[in-house]
Amino acid sequence: MSALGFDTSNYTTSVAWFGNEQEKSQRRILPVKPGERGLRQSDAVFAHMKALPELFELLMAELLEKKISAIGVSTRPRSVEGSYMPVFLAGEGFARVTAATLGVPLYRFSHQDGHLMAGIYSGSFYDLLEGEFLSVHLSGGTTEILKCAYCGNGFSAEILGGTKDISAGQLIDRIGVQLGLQFPCGRELETLADKTQECIKVPVSTDGCFMNLSGLENKFSAMITNREKSIIARSVFEAVAKSLANTVRAAVAQTDSKRVLIVGGVASNAIIRSYLEQNVEAELFFAKPEYATDNAVGIAALAERI
Repeated sequence: MSALGFDTSNYTTSVAWFGNEQEKSQRRILPVKPGERGLRQSDAVFAHMKALPELFELLMAELLEKKISAIGVSTRPRSVEGSYMPVFLAGEGFARVTAATLGVPLYRFSHQDGHLMAGIYSGSFYDLLEGEFLSVHLSGGTTEILKCAYCGNGFSAEILGGTKDISAGQLIDRIGVQLGLQFPCGRELETLADKTQECIKVPVSTDGCFMNLSGLENKFSAMITNREKSIIARSVFEAVAKSLANTVRAAVAQTDSKRVLIVGGVASNAIIRSYLEQNVEAELFFAKPEYATDNAVGIAALAERI
């Protein structure tokens, strides 16, 4: 059995095939004009509609005569009532047509489900599919600490903590744009940060499993005109990492769970990963960088398992 997956997030169009613990995928980051911090939903939907046929054709050319048994698609940000974002309509519509054409079942998941499964697949962390585990979802728009369990058609995910204001990804992108980097800024900002070991120590605001990051944005914004860009970049990641370490430790203590899966684009950052490994006493499972960012691999893998 094998399955196709479709994911149309805020900034990435992605299609994937999954079967027999192997995958093939095509993805494209949506274009954002220099100096801007994102896309309007209407512009993102249009970009997805343009990219989907092209990426699908590229993927199918790789698959040759592989039999497709199911289609999976992300239709919402999270698996909770009221979770909605127009960008997912583009992927859902394309997936519905594909499923009807091939005569195979269509399974709907959340974008967060896809991140969790992609992280599990990336390191063969399949033991996490048995029983409960903690997960930290770090992406452009999400910073959440979750208690998760696989339920056969995606994951149950109870929010234990996370950010009370802006996400870690938003902090990184906002400071990055102010430094003159192209949105999304994570990789470029990390490249800057790697040029120095000097770091500006700033206080972080955490309360149990929750954190506030908007204050960090104000602090770093005020430094931009009189500090080296590389120092600001490293300081941003160090501050995010410290905030995360404080809240993850609180979640581990609250649940007595020692297994923590860390997924999402921000989770690919080596500075954050190193800090968490040194400062959180738990078994940490990091999604490999190529599967941490938005992708349809996890969606296809979930559909293949049903």
